[in-house]
Amino acid sequence: MTPEAAAAFVAGQTAIGRAPLVPELALYLASEITPIWQASEASLARQGVEPPYWAFAWPGGQALARFVLDDPAQVAGRRVLDLAAGGGIAGIAASRAGAAAVTAAEIDPLAGAAIRANAALNGVAVAVSLSNPLVHPAEAEVILAGDVCYEARMTARVVPWLREAAGRGVAVLLADPGRAYLPRDGLEPLACYQVAVTRELEDRLVRDTTVYRVLP
Repeated sequence: MTPEAAAAFVAGQTAIGRAPLVPELALYLASEITPIWQASEASLARQGVEPPYWAFAWPGGQALARFVLDDPAQVAGRRVLDLAAGGGIAGIAASRAGAAAVTAAEIDPLAGAAIRANAALNGVAVAVSLSNPLVHPAEAEVILAGDVCYEARMTARVVPWLREAAGRGVAVLLADPGRAYLPRDGLEPLACYQVAVTRELEDRLVRDTTVYRVLP
């Protein structure tokens, strides 16, 4: 899929909306996961396509966005990496909060198109990297990681990488709504939010979501 086709897909399969916790930001969002997932498979002419996580404002991303908008000093003047960025809500918030530069890392080209569209919608600059950030990390002074502990395999790869970055002096902020694989130690809670979510994606209507500082 060409970048132009990806951008057209994002615009055609979503509508401009606002995340409940971060109403200042406009985003291209989907209301249901099944139709856009099926459309992704049809557009790419293959099955087994990753779910379109980029089309939803997940609670971890919302919490990180709210945290940096309310406390811009966390990112102001610093290089920021939005890890597994989805639609880029956290990185967009960091850019608006005064980050020197923001890179949103995603491996899904459709997510990359969504990030570019969402950044343009909000009038901010966010670079997109489609390389695996665990293999080819972008230089960053702050890493934002939202909702990365939803499965064992991903958690086992990402959390040690985040701890290693923290050990090098990078400020690592992880936001999680109580996923099963969240580590029980090595995390310093900084803020907690009640995030309104949908039964389309979650098993409840509100998720208590905590922003943590990852310790080395």
